[in-house]
Amino acid sequence: MGNRGMEDLIPLVNRLQDAFSSIGQSCNLDLPQIAVVGGQSAGKSSVLENFVGRDFLPRGSGIVTRRPLVLSLTHYFKCCTFWKKFTDFDEVRQEIEAETDRVTGANKGISPIPINLRVYSPHVLNLTLIDLPGITKVPVGDQPADIEHQIRDMIMQFICRESCLILAVTPANTDLANSDALKLAKDVDPQGQRTIGVITKLDLMDEGTDARDVLENKLLPLRRGYIGVVNRSQKDIDGKKDIRAALAAERKFFLSHPAYRHIADSMGTPHLQKVLNQQLTNHIRDTLPAFRSKLQSQLLSLDREAEEYRQYRPDDPSRKTKALLQMVQQFSVDFEKRIEGSGDQVDTVELSGGAKINRIFHERFPFELVKMECDEKEMRREISYAIKNIHGIRTGLFTPDMAFEAIVKKQVVKIKEPCIKCIDLVVQELINTVRQCSDKLDSFPCLREETERIVTSHIRDRESKAKEQVLLLIDVQLAYINTNHEDFIGFANAQQRSSQANKKSSAGNQVSVLVIRKGWLTINNISIMKGGAKEYWFVLTAESLSWFKDDEEKEKKYMLPLDNLKVKDVEKSFMSSKHMFAIFNTEQRNVFKDNRFLELACDTLEEVESWRASLLRAGVYPERAVESESSGPSENFSMDPQLERKVETIRNLVDSYMAIVNKCIRDLMPKSIMHLMINNVKEFINAELLAQLYSAGDQNALMDESQEQVQRREEVLRTHHALKEALAITGDISTTTISTPLPPPVDNSWLSAGAGSRR
Repeated sequence: MGNRGMEDLIPLVNRLQDAFSSIGQSCNLDLPQIAVVGGQSAGKSSVLENFVGRDFLPRGSGIVTRRPLVLSLTHYFKCCTFWKKFTDFDEVRQEIEAETDRVTGANKGISPIPINLRVYSPHVLNLTLIDLPGITKVPVGDQPADIEHQIRDMIMQFICRESCLILAVTPANTDLANSDALKLAKDVDPQGQRTIGVITKLDLMDEGTDARDVLENKLLPLRRGYIGVVNRSQKDIDGKKDIRAALAAERKFFLSHPAYRHIADSMGTPHLQKVLNQQLTNHIRDTLPAFRSKLQSQLLSLDREAEEYRQYRPDDPSRKTKALLQMVQQFSVDFEKRIEGSGDQVDTVELSGGAKINRIFHERFPFELVKMECDEKEMRREISYAIKNIHGIRTGLFTPDMAFEAIVKKQVVKIKEPCIKCIDLVVQELINTVRQCSDKLDSFPCLREETERIVTSHIRDRESKAKEQVLLLIDVQLAYINTNHEDFIGFANAQQRSSQANKKSSAGNQVSVLVIRKGWLTINNISIMKGGAKEYWFVLTAESLSWFKDDEEKEKKYMLPLDNLKVKDVEKSFMSSKHMFAIFNTEQRNVFKDNRFLELACDTLEEVESWRASLLRAGVYPERAVESESSGPSENFSMDPQLERKVETIRNLVDSYMAIVNKCIRDLMPKSIMHLMINNVKEFINAELLAQLYSAGDQNALMDESQEQVQRREEVLRTHHALKEALAITGDISTTTISTPLPPPVDNSWLSAGAGSRR
């Protein structure tokens, strides 16, 4: 070509492939290359053999090329340690067949893993091509029924890359307009900037027909045009006809054919090889700056990690001791940040660590306390039994305080279950936090396992102490019922409680409304005629539940007063992915229009529990399981007026005292758990974890790396070295070279329309 800079570009790509072959990334580099695409038996492999000048590709029925073959032709010999050297082309064919069968099996299977073949010869031009499997329609052997789609997908993996030129091979004795190769090329290269047409089997056309208009780029034009070639026939192949003789026969064919003699100099395999050499060289020159920038960015991203690994000494004892100290210190810092909160590494998907524990303290635990309360009917039945049993055979004149204490103690005992459950939830979250913090210890599996074991064992130990302390708090409440508490209403005021509550309620209507919660909820049981389930913006206050069209709160759809409302569970429907709960009126009134229940849905169970806790703050309590009326004696429901007054008095006293107990427990539980568990675990990790690790066994064994980390370090160092070498290679080449400009666009709408004429 008379341009030394250009001649060096194709060997440059080969050198880049060599640089990356040792790390197995040559397939992902997106290097400039030419992909040979065509139907089965279109003559693709014969074209490649003509380039080489020797027979070396497998022959047979079915799909011959079952794996992509990367063929590199070069003048200059360079032996690499990771390449296998051959001098006999029959051995090359056998090696290709054996390597193909090794990956795909012996019965016509296919694979996208390429075979790399480099041919060194002084008789070839520098060129790199990829021979892809031929497009087929009918499966053979063990091939799946969708073999056509598999081959198309494999071809698309290569030709969709902007750095890939497409050599579309079509036999002359078929309809060019229906060429699968050209159709695939059109899909990924609609402007025709990367597509080169090749017409084979010109000598097999029917007598009296020719492809002159096609080869002159007049009939079905391509931007880069067409080049015609004549390969050896099957008879020539079977007769072992020399390829050099075949090339001479090809030249004679074009010079003697009346339709092609005027364009003979631009036809044939030698001319095709020259054109491809020039086109690939131009393409490499155009894509090289972007490729160099990509290499530079990859190198920068690995620089810091590679430098750390380069100074790494796996067997250095001082290194292991230093790494152990750093790992434990980092684990301690991460644990404290997750519990106390920090601005870095914030989880934006779900609550975790300290935020999750805070929610357990102030939403989940109060909700569990209320769930354990008895319903009104059951409470009154128990009070009436207690009063009657205390009086015995006598008819008492006064309300017995022993009945009050008996009922209160029974209610206090019930608090144990939600308290224990609260501790269990906190323990589970602490263990989850430990596991999340130990993710950074993945490089040292023994250290991670031992750290998790030690800290988890300590958490379990503190769990038992915390449960003992919490049960002691409940026992302390049971030991003495303090009726002199300043917040206790006392017997004198118990009967006036209802009237005072009513006055307070009426006075509360005059003050500003407290907004408890806002958010999106889905109403499930809207009329199907109006669109079924629909999402609204809900606003919960201390007095009502309102919903709006959107979060701007301009168009209010409905406002539901909270009086006499309760919450009940609703089973998740089979067709819905949402979690549901329902609101209903205890007086059997419709809640919303004609609906007795208002079914509300959230995306997660956690949201449902959070809404239920907010409704609890607003005074909307969960539904209680009510015993069957037939299970109790009839006197439970027909008491004399004097007994009813006593029951009402004790009921108000129990409410008042349990409010004091619940307030105390709700305050002491978070404090006890923080002191006995969370703060203690933090102190243990800071002060004791390192000593426990040293006493656990061999520190060298603790700091043994995982096999994955060893592989990662080696891979990073190899990749970093290969990138530096590739940048050095690309830096040696000047891109200010002479090249042939791309031909102007042509009308290739025939590819889209699928129309054409027979030749």
